[in-house]
Amino acid sequence: MNIRILLIFGFSFLYFSLFSQKRASLPFLQNADSLHQKRLWISASTGFGIYTGTSVGLWQAWYKNNELSRFQFFNDMGEWNQYDKAGHLMAAYAETYYAYEGARWTGMKKKPALWTAFGVGFGIQATIEVMDGFSKKWGFSVGDVGFNTLGSAIFVGQELAWNEQRILFKTSSNPFDYPDDIDIQNRANQLFGTGTFEKFFKDYNAQYVWASANIWSFLKNRENSKFPKWLNVSLGYGVGNIYGGFQNTWVDENDMVFNVDNEFPRYRQILLSFDIDTSKIKTKNRFVNTLFKAINWIKIPSPAFEYNTLGEVKFHPIYW
Repeated sequence: MNIRILLIFGFSFLYFSLFSQKRASLPFLQNADSLHQKRLWISASTGFGIYTGTSVGLWQAWYKNNELSRFQFFNDMGEWNQYDKAGHLMAAYAETYYAYEGARWTGMKKKPALWTAFGVGFGIQATIEVMDGFSKKWGFSVGDVGFNTLGSAIFVGQELAWNEQRILFKTSSNPFDYPDDIDIQNRANQLFGTGTFEKFFKDYNAQYVWASANIWSFLKNRENSKFPKWLNVSLGYGVGNIYGGFQNTWVDENDMVFNVDNEFPRYRQILLSFDIDTSKIKTKNRFVNTLFKAINWIKIPSPAFEYNTLGEVKFHPIYW
């Protein structure tokens, strides 16, 4: 998921850059009434630049340094307790969201903008899958493509059904409490890095994907309701004690074999929490409003109930 979060950062930066021009007049911030060629060029060229730069950078920094092979398939549906599949869904959803906003800003009509955004979200993810397909260590994953497609389709489906996004998909990172075991800590550092910033992008044990539903949007007489428009309820998914793709077994640099599946069993987490739809917080400052919308893929820290497959039920006063 680390690659995909980087892409979301890129597109949220693009969105923020386009719509937060301090010197721009109000019409610039609004969607055009009809297709605006200059805006179309700005949106498409900037998006393509981020996509191309990121793809080339990933190939040089990640794939080029790993052994390549002929195109191959890889069944990874059982890997990482399926957390990476949730990450694929969330990333494709977010990329489709920002692509749609950019298309509508150019004056593109709703349905063409939706299918353009679907193509952008699917295409970005497909590029990574193709790169995986030529990597001997991995391979092209049909499961990944399925969840990528589902993420983009969820965005399009909500727009067609409700003309809005009532259920957002977000991510968060809550520091994982690793055991005081030098072998486990070395393994975690090898897989997920050591710094806070690096762990935010890479640590599957610390990451969560949330389906964040806006309560006000589902009210029948919502326009006359005093219920806060920004309040969401979120259902999250995470994993714990993950020290390998399929099982907690690895070989270190001294050819020592470790298997900690019994001592540190892998588990899944389901969380219920509150959240804030920051796009529904309106201020008099256009810059702040745009910022709130651009960061709306990050889950707001809130109290949470947790159930995990170890049979534990927990309450967290605050969960990041």
